[in-house]
Amino acid sequence: MFRKLSAEFIGTFWLVFGGCGAAVLAAGFPELGIGFVGVSMAFGLTVLTMAYALGGISGGHFNPAVSLGLALGNRFAWSELLPYWVSQLLGSFTAAGLLYLIASGIVDFQAGGFASNGYGELSPGGFSMRSALLIEIVLTAGFLIVILGSTSPKAPAGFAPIAIGLALTLIHLISIPVTNTSVNPARSTSVAFYADTAAVPQLWLFWVAPLIGAAMGALIWKLVLAPDEAIENIGGTG
Repeated sequence: MFRKLSAEFIGTFWLVFGGCGAAVLAAGFPELGIGFVGVSMAFGLTVLTMAYALGGISGGHFNPAVSLGLALGNRFAWSELLPYWVSQLLGSFTAAGLLYLIASGIVDFQAGGFASNGYGELSPGGFSMRSALLIEIVLTAGFLIVILGSTSPKAPAGFAPIAIGLALTLIHLISIPVTNTSVNPARSTSVAFYADTAAVPQLWLFWVAPLIGAAMGALIWKLVLAPDEAIENIGGTG
């Protein structure tokens, strides 16, 4: 169990440090910033790389919503859900803290939004709470379907991390303007506490929506798309 939890800590650390780090350090760089496309790719690449590196140890969840969805999909033991969540949050907070130390090493540093998620005034495009709730639910549900489908025994072997990483890239390309993209409560929680905005009071949405979406995606897979799939604990990635 220690190896599994360590893998979840490291994988979630990498996701937050790489994805949010790209947003904080590289996206806004004058004239040379990587923009929405670059940040989207960064998040996708963090998951793809760590899925290959650590997926064989922990299943490569790196996301509390993914862990919940996999448990509902009979791919993950319910008894391990809470320990996974704790490890994912610890990894996320460690990454956010280190990223803050690095980002603050310039003159006149201002944290600003610090890659946090939000709606209303905190939405990059000014989208409402309803828009944020709907897009986070739908995209997390789709993410779980990709995860469960690509890790299914009937899927081509060895390609799951690629499909999952590309799915996360696509998710960011769609939703950065709406919420700055969460689909991951651990990722949302840690950076919110470093932002110079009211991101923390809005955190509830970035727990509720991804968890609802993960449950919906898992149930769609389990009851509609693959009702006869054997119960296996083969993990997933996210």
